[in-house]
Amino acid sequence: MSMNELSRAHCVPRKGAEHALDATAIHAHLDGLQGWALAADDTHIEKEFRFDDFHRTMAFVNAVAWIAHAEDHHPDLQVGYASCHLRYSTHDVGGISLNDIICAAKVERLLARD
Repeated sequence: MSMNELSRAHCVPRKGAEHALDATAIHAHLDGLQGWALAADDTHIEKEFRFDDFHRTMAFVNAVAWIAHAEDHHPDLQVGYASCHLRYSTHDVGGISLNDIICAAKVERLLARD
């Protein structure tokens, strides 16, 4: 799937290790998600977003929260004055699933300038 297709896809419930992506699949998807990386412990994907001020940071956080609610898939967020660090993993699969990639693609679409 292209990043455009992923950003238009929707999360579905995924339970069990059979839904966890292997390292090859994760890296293939991350190639299309600029700035996203697999964490050193291989348990989640993550990206740091920087903004000019608190208001822009909070607007972004609220938009991410809306995506999380709509997709019923929730990231871990670390929020500062001008930054937000996002981490996605799927606890029910014990790793990274396609839902994490879909949500990361949706977040990227928020900031797309095309």
